[in-house]
Amino acid sequence: MKRILGLTRRCIQDFDMIKDDDKIGVGLSGGKDSMVLLYALKLYQNFSPEKFQLEAFTIDLGFEGFDASTIEKYCKNIDVPFNVKKTNIKNIVFDVRKEKSPCSLCANMRRGAIHNALKEKGFNKLALGHHGDDAVDTLFLSMFYEGRINTLSPKSFLTKKELYVIRPFLYLSEKDIKNAVSKFQIPVVKNPCYVDKQTKREEIHILLEDIYKKIPGSRNNILTAIKNKEEINLWF
Repeated sequence: MKRILGLTRRCIQDFDMIKDDDKIGVGLSGGKDSMVLLYALKLYQNFSPEKFQLEAFTIDLGFEGFDASTIEKYCKNIDVPFNVKKTNIKNIVFDVRKEKSPCSLCANMRRGAIHNALKEKGFNKLALGHHGDDAVDTLFLSMFYEGRINTLSPKSFLTKKELYVIRPFLYLSEKDIKNAVSKFQIPVVKNPCYVDKQTKREEIHILLEDIYKKIPGSRNNILTAIKNKEEINLWF
């Protein structure tokens, strides 16, 4: 966990993510990234120069078999308050709208639900578990399907909600997170979505994994390019 905490602290400090008296809600889906992020931020609280409140927020989309109890037990074990908001997003997206490409609508509704859940409790920041590989995937998705150069932001402000979104794991790799799950036996809840692993994002991820194998060092070079203040300047 030393590597994860070190890179998390550096990312938090580089982008001034946390202030004294912040009320930070972690978007906890039950997947590996958010579960490790919650644990890392709980540990970071112990030595953070800023004092902040931390709680977990889970959005129940309404899929059959979603295991919120495992997430709740995990939060209790690491002493983090747990909040769950039940929604009918699955019903709207799949049963009523019958979306052929459901991810965009689902993501928008999910974001709205968690933003509202945080604001209802007076929280001012939402922490998400996106890591460096997610940032690279998003960059190529944006270029290939939208014709623009864009990626995940370390910190952004939602003016309509008066809510900050922070991503303290952007200096980490997916490999770092998988190693933490295995080493610290962090529980992971299976994604119940019908189209899990069948998305354009997954296709891009597989394509990039092949590129990384063929061109050693390419992943780190792409991240270096993203962070380059003098050129693209996507993060700073």
